[in-house]
Amino acid sequence: MITRQRLAAGVCALLAALAAGIAVPADAVADETTAQDAPKVDLVLDVSGSMRARDIDGGSRMAAAKQAFNEVLDATPEEVQLGIRTLGANYPGNDRRTGCKDTAQLYPVGPLNRTEAKTAVATLQPTGWTPIGPALLKAAGDLDGGNGSKRIVLISDGEDTCAPLDPCEVAREIAAKGIGLTIDTLGLVPNAKLNQQLSCIAEATGGTYTSVQHKEQLSDKVNQLVDRTADRTVTPVAVDGTGQCATAPSLKSGLYTDREEFGQHRFYRVDVKPGQELRASVSVSDDRQVDPDYGVTLRALTVHGREIVRGEATGSGRTDVLSTGLRYPKAESDDENAPAETVCLQVANSFSPAAGVKTTPGLPLELTVDVVDGPGTASDVAAFGLGRGWWLLGALVLTGFLAGLLWGWLSRWRIAVWRTN
Repeated sequence: MITRQRLAAGVCALLAALAAGIAVPADAVADETTAQDAPKVDLVLDVSGSMRARDIDGGSRMAAAKQAFNEVLDATPEEVQLGIRTLGANYPGNDRRTGCKDTAQLYPVGPLNRTEAKTAVATLQPTGWTPIGPALLKAAGDLDGGNGSKRIVLISDGEDTCAPLDPCEVAREIAAKGIGLTIDTLGLVPNAKLNQQLSCIAEATGGTYTSVQHKEQLSDKVNQLVDRTADRTVTPVAVDGTGQCATAPSLKSGLYTDREEFGQHRFYRVDVKPGQELRASVSVSDDRQVDPDYGVTLRALTVHGREIVRGEATGSGRTDVLSTGLRYPKAESDDENAPAETVCLQVANSFSPAAGVKTTPGLPLELTVDVVDGPGTASDVAAFGLGRGWWLLGALVLTGFLAGLLWGWLSRWRIAVWRTN
């Protein structure tokens, strides 16, 4: 019995060792990071007359915002450069033209002096209009420059009062600049029109919208957004694709952002050397209402227009982002001086705008390009659909064979002992 147990334990150990060997990945990819500037965040606060309303935990909306700002200023990470911009804080009159210019930088974006920032916040009194669009344009200018993450946090209790400058269109224009800026919005009133406007602003830049009705909830959410700004991010590089491959921009490995009109084709060029593999993916955001039944296609073409490989995705309802990708390995060459192949990447979409929806600027797209060394070992090449599964299949066959031999030997030994006894 003891011998049998030892043999069984040996077989289990063999299986475990084989499994551990298989589980180790063939290649490890190092985490490559690049130096980034300090993250920046601009808190944009609505100080219009409606902020006097006393419907947040028994106090005014303005008092709740001040308390939240004080708590956020205490908790802001040291590496974050923070600023505060107001809208509707200075002009109490009825002249719409003047009221729609009422936005000011209360505390400049930069290294934070908590005492000075709190002192500035304490002076705020609900005053005038709600020029959200102009305030967003100015806030984008406050965050201009640098390659670190940038975020606007807009807090408002009412819709923009300065139409026809639609704040949603302003947000799309900001996103179209490709400066990697995200706008998050918080609404202090559960109002359907306000919710729709603030949601549209956030969606246009990949941000979030939150409806808050309590002081603690407001503080927690703003703190969360400021902390998120400090997280390390990869900022896409703005690039302008063209309508044909011959004039398309040449891209290297990286993350890129562009705008594509409804139903438009955009071309980009990538050089792939022999022995390398091109991996590309694209995501297109439908940041406004679109008709159902649409798709996104990413194609790799030769410079003569012959399709090499494609990836495509389709949708039939409200989908914020549609993504697809492709892989193209370039075979190795015996000629050390063999030239690289120019691969044309074509991004196309079949989105169509719903009735009354503006078509400009185009839909935001994000393109990832990665040119890496091609697969050089059998373990990284799919074979008959099994890929690396061949290793597992071979290990299982070998293990079964060895286990059968051991079990046969053990059985014969037990029979011989039984006959002798």
